Amino acid sequence: MNIKILGTGCPRCKALEQVTRSAVTEMGIAADIEKVEDIVKIMNYGVMRTPALVIDEKIALSGRVPSLTEIKEVITKNQQ
Repeated sequence: MNIKILGTGCPRCKALEQVTRSAVTEMGIAADIEKVEDIVKIMNYGVMRTPALVIDEKIALSGRVPSLTEIKEVITKNQQ
């Protein structure tokens, strides 16, 4: 699984990265987590609000920081 956190480095972007890493660890999933801060790369995804979570090149959510439980649900739903 490939997970990307899209955001320019604001506190909310960092919070999404932290909660995502916690969820992956708790779930025992093998995932590559990448932080994307380049605004041009973020814009290429068509994201209008950051932070955003991209799982296997699909936007899973954007514009907010979900709870740990919700992140786990999003990851489970987007597993292949």
